Amino acid sequence: MSDQDTLTKTEPSRENPSGPIGTKIIFENDLVRIWDMQVAPRGKKVWHHHTLPYAIVPITGGKVEIETTDGKIYQGEEGPGEAIWRDAGEKHELRNLTDKPYQNILVEVKVKR
Repeated sequence: MSDQDTLTKTEPSRENPSGPIGTKIIFENDLVRIWDMQVAPRGKKVWHHHTLPYAIVPITGGKVEIETTDGKIYQGEEGPGEAIWRDAGEKHELRNLTDKPYQNILVEVKVKR
């Protein structure tokens, strides 16, 4: 295995937030990319980097914790059907703090303002 192969197989981490944004892309065109995002009970969505602005619509709701690469931790309680806006640039890991699966639909906006 070459050094390049090793680099591309490195697990996402705080130093390398290279995980996918969601679980599965369910729609994409020139304007948006829409992800289904699921996290198991007490599970996590590994370190990833949001390069595009995005909106989140929780399907299940629940309590989540986000840790950013600079060590900030914040928690939120999301209700099903709420809409949450986030600007591009954040690098974080998301943790599901509940004993139930967490799911949201995440819409990345590709069009510049």
